[in-house]
Amino acid sequence: MSEAKGGRGAQLKHTGLRPGWTTGACATAAATAAYTALLSGDFPDPVTITLPRGQTPAFALAVEELAEGRATAGVVKDAGDDPDVTHGALVRVSVRALPAGSGVVFRAGPGVGTVTLPGLPLEVGEPAVNPVPRRMIREHIAEVAAAHGGSGDVEVTVGVDHGEEIARSTWNPRLGILGGLSVLGTTGVVVPYSCSAWIDSIRRGVDVALAAGLTHVAGCTGSTSEKTVVAEYGLPEIALLDMGDFAGAVLKYVRRHPVDRLTVCGGFAKLSKLAAGHLDLHSGRSQVDKGYLAELARRGGAGEALAAEIAVANTGLAALQLCQAHGVPLGDLVAVAARDQALSVLRGAPVAVDVICIDRAGTVVGRSSVR
Repeated sequence: MSEAKGGRGAQLKHTGLRPGWTTGACATAAATAAYTALLSGDFPDPVTITLPRGQTPAFALAVEELAEGRATAGVVKDAGDDPDVTHGALVRVSVRALPAGSGVVFRAGPGVGTVTLPGLPLEVGEPAVNPVPRRMIREHIAEVAAAHGGSGDVEVTVGVDHGEEIARSTWNPRLGILGGLSVLGTTGVVVPYSCSAWIDSIRRGVDVALAAGLTHVAGCTGSTSEKTVVAEYGLPEIALLDMGDFAGAVLKYVRRHPVDRLTVCGGFAKLSKLAAGHLDLHSGRSQVDKGYLAELARRGGAGEALAAEIAVANTGLAALQLCQAHGVPLGDLVAVAARDQALSVLRGAPVAVDVICIDRAGTVVGRSSVR
């Protein structure tokens, strides 16, 4: 990738830190190896998978077990230089043949949690294997089935050794994910987390965009929000600032190095933190304030009964869904409040700002006007 490029590739280049692989990528690799062995009798080692952005990493197998009607493979997670609590964890996946027409059925093995409260992107009672890892596993199961004459109808049980213990260091118990970890990842790649390096990369991204003569840049919390602003505005890659959780770093640097227009795009819950005045959106340093969301909802026409439900909602997404069901535009209210907070940090710098809130699927659930 050239020096002039922006986005996540530039993030890695500028930090000099080694990337790693998500639990979702590890589970996909293990599932692919296990189903291959179930159909062919042999485990591919290493096993190669294709990630959502086209990378094709190979994973060594730490576990290979083949029995009648079931195969199990395990991959040790390498989070690169990121201080991830799951670094070194063994992701273990068992695949069992099911009757024709069953499809791919997911189960939580030891160390993977189960969803017990609403407001997450999975139904209550489902194993905490998030939507993108599920899609990746389904796609690879289908490829293996096509290559080896299988039906693709399987039960996939995903576990993480010592996952229940590791999960105590995460927010899962508070979110109602009980019994272990979540299997996560939207790109398959773990971008190493370093505050100083990340903030430096944001500054360099602004500098590159200004040097290229761009008048419109976007601060994005992740890959899904990058896709959203490209679809909305057709922005080039060098206009995309991978701000992650560092909204304040973007705003303070743009205040000193103004660009005509800044779009801030990210998940509804993260941007609700910005709306409430937080400039660091990391879950370890700021939390979604449901009481604040309830107050915003009141301003948008919510009655006291609905506001009371919002105040005790499990997650920001659950609060949003309550408002959507009652016709209260909470997404727009959060976007406007986040824009106004951004403008207050800019302190009169000649920068026009708009905010777009999305859900996990990338659907726009709120937006502000440009001001």
